[in-house]
Amino acid sequence: MARKKLNLLFFGIDSLRADHMSCYGYPRLTTPHIDDLAAEGVLFERNYSPHIPTTSGYSTMLTGLDCFGTTAVALRHQGGLPENVVTLPEALKKEGYNTSCVGFTGNAASRGFDTYLDFAGWGSWAEGRSPKAENLNAVALPELDRLAADGKPFFLFLRHMDPHAPYLPPAPFERMFYSGNEMDPNNDSLERVFSFKPFGDFFAEWMPPGVRDHRYVEAQYDGELAYMDASLQRLLTRLEELGLAEDTLVVLNSDHGETLYEHECWFDHHGTYENTLHVPLILRLPGQLPEGVRVEGYTLHQDLMPTILELLGIRTRIKFDGTSLLPLVSGDRATNYSDFYITECTWMRKHGWRTPEWKLIRALEPDFHFKPPVELYNLTHDPLELANLADREPLVVDLLTARMDAWIARRERETGRPNPMFTNLNWHGTAHQGPFESSQQAYDSLHIGSVGAANRLQAGNRAGAPTAKAKAKGRAAAKAKAR
Repeated sequence: MARKKLNLLFFGIDSLRADHMSCYGYPRLTTPHIDDLAAEGVLFERNYSPHIPTTSGYSTMLTGLDCFGTTAVALRHQGGLPENVVTLPEALKKEGYNTSCVGFTGNAASRGFDTYLDFAGWGSWAEGRSPKAENLNAVALPELDRLAADGKPFFLFLRHMDPHAPYLPPAPFERMFYSGNEMDPNNDSLERVFSFKPFGDFFAEWMPPGVRDHRYVEAQYDGELAYMDASLQRLLTRLEELGLAEDTLVVLNSDHGETLYEHECWFDHHGTYENTLHVPLILRLPGQLPEGVRVEGYTLHQDLMPTILELLGIRTRIKFDGTSLLPLVSGDRATNYSDFYITECTWMRKHGWRTPEWKLIRALEPDFHFKPPVELYNLTHDPLELANLADREPLVVDLLTARMDAWIARRERETGRPNPMFTNLNWHGTAHQGPFESSQQAYDSLHIGSVGAANRLQAGNRAGAPTAKAKAKGRAAAKAKAR
């Protein structure tokens, strides 16, 4: 007799950094219900999003391909995914699954779902506290009930917008981790934040007027986690009430982490630092996955789709760039990676190479933070990435650059296409064409604007595509700058 097909409930939580979750060792109890979920399944301790930000992160997560396979490296990705790419909902649809997506309409990474539903996932100070997770539940719970009643196996993907900015958790979560005076006139820690012209207007629209303490804003992020965690439990409870918990693979993952007050990349998710790259991954499937297991090896977003299909008992001919995680769960393999390529194309265009000990970051054009073109960090001795050793360790820079260049050249040969980091030249979405010529030009050109503008920027892709001439010119310039 054929085995009953399993369901898939996928929590895709935007901007969730692993190191602010209590199950990953954070001292604040931010995620008690997710902690319980981890205790009932498998937690991957060193899971990374190699391609920042949202569009590229979810593209890799939902295809099992790296950026060479998806061509997606930028938030403002131009066009869709390549036609030959099979997304997770497309693969499951062929197997008779009903597929529904909540909160990701219009993004290239979400291609292939039967049903798309939206919810109010943003907010502003003028609108008051923002119940983003409850808004999601108001849409997701009826959809879960509908899918369950249909009788077919289902894939329900939920793109949570907590803890993505604006950080406006409802009471009592907004004071859960802060008891000070956020308006203290003697505290000027947010002065630099509001004076950062590209983001200043955006911050002013959702941070309390007169706020001065950066710790208050960080506590709002943690409050968002706790609020989202409680709302997420409502969905898990409903899954149990429907009698589906034993027959459903639950996945919790994030497209990327978040920068709070670190690295001068304030309260956003750009910069290929650990707070942005290191994201959670938790899998629960009663009877098939062990309980309370923590996997120490390195894993990447592209490993998730082949793992999901294997757990669901689905065989495909898709040639994934990722590798199943199950040998790590069983202890048959220690890690999936010893080093890997990292990219970002949000508000800066950079790429790099990460090993267990070192991280190399190379700018492909000047950035609006006026950072040096080459950064090198010893992650063993400097896990917070505070001391740039590029000038002191030129041999390490050369070694890691050579490794990265060789890997890029190999992937270009294998895919028959250039590195998308060299061709996405209008990633910034401004009237300026091609790479920025200076950090000052980038600083003067880039501007988030209102919360509404940020929402529209994330919701979909910019129309059009760069011309072949622009691609060729920019590719040559970018390769020259990368060396």
